[in-house]
Amino acid sequence: MRARAFLPLVSVALLASGCSGQKAPEPLERRSDAPQASSSVVDDAPVILAFGDSLYAGYQLDQGQGYPPRLEAAMRAGGIKVRVVNAGVSGDTTAAALGRLAFTLDNQPVKPALVMVGLGGNDMLRGLPPAQTRANLDAILAELKKRGIPAMLTGMLAAPNLGAEYVAAFNPIWPSLAKKYDVPLVPFFLQPIFDKPALQLPDHMHPNAQGVDVLVAATEPQVARALAQALKTAR
Repeated sequence: MRARAFLPLVSVALLASGCSGQKAPEPLERRSDAPQASSSVVDDAPVILAFGDSLYAGYQLDQGQGYPPRLEAAMRAGGIKVRVVNAGVSGDTTAAALGRLAFTLDNQPVKPALVMVGLGGNDMLRGLPPAQTRANLDAILAELKKRGIPAMLTGMLAAPNLGAEYVAAFNPIWPSLAKKYDVPLVPFFLQPIFDKPALQLPDHMHPNAQGVDVLVAATEPQVARALAQALKTAR
């Protein structure tokens, strides 16, 4: 398997079983300086903030084709009044995301009704200690709880070539934190597309526009339930 096949958000099925236990290469995409807003709809709809890395940022996709705008379109088509704001930054680690969390939240015109947290893939690809990933995600969820903002997690799985010990420490992070903070969890965000090259970019890792729509279809019902619960709790 070519080393360059490892991207920041590589899926488990795209890792050859014969790979060595060597540390994975650095992410291929460069970290962008700031998230880009995705919603063009301005009204009094509740806001979902998509806070994550390239899977939320819309890596190499045209404007309007990334996960946040397509999720918003799907929810509105289903009769749910909502704005989904893209706060994804390609290349972000959990540490980098934690460092920009307060600034991101403080600069939202409207307090989010729900924050989707999708991070961890870049930590794994850099071979960062799972304990650090857990601590950073824990701190993100703690800050959201402190501010009274409901959260939802979209999880990641470790590449098996990193070894059984790493996998055993990394994979339980999301279920554990979801239980600790009592937040909804999508166990493995890339599950619907990870073995479907036709739904991936030429890098065979990130979703293409069709792949994004598949991810949206797979997750929109759970996001809708999480938003409904958040709005109910806020009353």
